[in-house]
Amino acid sequence: MQVEVISSVNEASQARFHHKTAIVVDVLRAGSTIVTALAAGAEAIVPVETVMEAKAAQMAGDLLGGERFCRKISGFDLGNSPDEYEASAVRARRIILTTTNGTRALQKSARADYVLTAALMNAAACARAALSLRRDVVILCAGYNDAFAAEDGFGAGLLLERMTQAGMNALELDDFALAMLGFYRSRSAYALETLASGATGKRLLKLGLQRDIEACAEIDIYKDVPILQGEKLVLLTR
Repeated sequence: MQVEVISSVNEASQARFHHKTAIVVDVLRAGSTIVTALAAGAEAIVPVETVMEAKAAQMAGDLLGGERFCRKISGFDLGNSPDEYEASAVRARRIILTTTNGTRALQKSARADYVLTAALMNAAACARAALSLRRDVVILCAGYNDAFAAEDGFGAGLLLERMTQAGMNALELDDFALAMLGFYRSRSAYALETLASGATGKRLLKLGLQRDIEACAEIDIYKDVPILQGEKLVLLTR
């Protein structure tokens, strides 16, 4: 099985996803928020690129969620903090979500046979799901400000580690994937510190959002795997 890691959404072209399983990694914070919301019982997440698209897609009963440059969008019901997406707020609700990079990455990878969403909090489950789908894998790091984000590289490395631990020793990794696996292994005991020290983490700390970093640094606390079905993310059932 061939596994490729793409450093940021700006480096991704749709042709790279054909006939493959895509795993979109946005640790801080869209991927973590999506996993949390669906695990809490949200009906579905509809990822869109722009605020105007989000408002146009909203139907009666839907919640609007998202951020721009780490801040909640004015007039939206929810921001992009995982803790906002608890069961009492999102159960049985459809959520229209737009974020700076994460939802763009989901749109960019939509040509793949399967599109999964990963965070640290569901890495093992997502790795097993990707292996079970029996396609070559492209891991897309969403990034920050159109560039590579360390926390997403750490997440990609964790996914590769979990894929190896699940029994797939014959993974054929591209050079960047090898680098991210090495990065994860060198920092595996320091998830929180790694997330906090990157550009995204520093931005969140300045905004007083340390709790978001702590929530997103939790590893393998969920067995839930979001998968894109048409225009919406739902939980993978197998």
